[in-house]
Formats: sequence, C-alpha cells, structure tokens
Amino acid sequence: MVHGLADIGAESVLLAGAGRAILLQIANPEVGRGVAAHSNFAERPLDRLVNTLGYVYAVVYGTEEQLATVRRSVNRAHAPVRRRADAGSPGYSAFDPQSQLWVVATLYDTAVTIHEAVHGPLSEAAADRVYRDYARIGTTLQLPPDLWPQDRAAFHDYWDSAVQQLRPGADAVRVAHQLLHPRSAGAWLRLVMPLARFLTAGFLPAALREQFGLRWSARHQRRFDRTLRFLSVVYPRLPQGIRHWPKNYCLDRVKPAQVRQAHA
Repeated sequence: MVHGLADIGAESVLLAGAGRAILLQIANPEVGRGVAAHSNFAERPLDRLVNTLGYVYAVVYGTEEQLATVRRSVNRAHAPVRRRADAGSPGYSAFDPQSQLWVVATLYDTAVTIHEAVHGPLSEAAADRVYRDYARIGTTLQLPPDLWPQDRAAFHDYWDSAVQQLRPGADAVRVAHQLLHPRSAGAWLRLVMPLARFLTAGFLPAALREQFGLRWSARHQRRFDRTLRFLSVVYPRLPQGIRHWPKNYCLDRVKPAQVRQAHA
C-alpha cells in the first residue's frame, strides 16, 4: 500500500521517465538557457542521472549527513549557472525560485505519471501525501515552501498553464538530441538508448514531442501501450532488491566525507 513518496520513490521503474523529466525541464526557456550554457550532461548523461538521483534519494531516504552533503554539492554546482540579462541573453539563474519550482514539478509529475502507468492510479489519500512529500525536493534547496502549489488541484492548474507555454529553443533541441543520441556512450548504454528514446517520446505531451522533433505515429502508440502493459505485469513481480537497486547504489555513493560535484 502506498502511503507517501517513500513508498514509491525507490522504484527503479521511475527511471523510465528520466528523459521525459529532462526534456520538460529544458523546454522551459530559462532552464534551457542555463543548461545549454553550463551543463555537460549530454556528454556525461549517466553522471548527471546519478547525481540527480543521489540528491532525490538523500532527501527521501538519506541520513542528515547525506542530505547535507548533497545539498552542498548541488548548491556548488548551481553557483556558476547564472547570467544577468543583457543584449545577448534574457538571463537565467539556477537559484531562481520559479525555475526551481518548474524542475521539481517535472520530477513530481513524471514520477506520478510513470507510477500510475505501471501500478494504476493512486488513492486520493496516497496521491495527496505523495504530493505534499514532493515539496521537500525543492524546499531542501532554495524553493520557498509557499511557492509549491497548495494542493493537487492548484498544481494541475499550474502544470497545465506552464506546459502550454513551453517553447524549447534551438539550444534546448540541440541538447535533447545530444542527450538522446550520445556520441560517447558505452556499449551497454548504446544498447538501451533506443528504448530510452522511445519511452521519452511516448511519455512526453504530444505538442512537446513534436517541438523536439521526435517521431511518433499510431504504430508507435500501439507499441508504447503494449510496452506499458508488459511493464505493469512484469515489474511488480521483480524482487525488491532489483526494483530498489538504483536507490541503494546512489545512496551508497553519497559519502559525507567526500562531497561529489553535481553536474547541472
């Protein structure tokens, strides 16, 4: 039974939405400008993923020492990601509260989307608790608590309005292509990337999928639906050690005596 974020956050199936969350993030013009100018995650996608997961897992499951470690690491990585508005750019800042709100919103919406696609809808009580819990992902950094929408209804209003305004710029489209077609990928990553690209496209809103130039058709949709049915049958039957392996691995890497540089 799901009672809150701690009951679903460790599930490795949520990684099926990693590409969706990132593309949603960079489709926001301010976030996209900062990522394009400062991030190397297109060249080192696994490092970016492990660092992001390490932060999220530390917030939900970590010790106070691990939480302090990842907070310092993320803040250190975010410090140079800023530019004042000038003739060449409208500017951006990784510490901007609205940008942080959007990033956390994409993580929350993606987690719930993937969980419900595999396990079915959450109960109203569980959905409310998961929503309240997710605010900590942002408020642990600089997101003011009162900026997180008051309840799920308010969040959906915010989300629908924000998604309708997304317009990925040329830099965001370029970064997305580099992320989904990594040039320096190892053999196993090249093996899984076709599935990652497929799931990313399938879980994205249709309009955004088109803006990023991701191919989709009725045949793709039928295949996507079959994939979700397969996951919904097979994944819940996997041993917990497999389902929670990413959480255990990433948390083990968060050593309080060794602050790891996060990659924005």
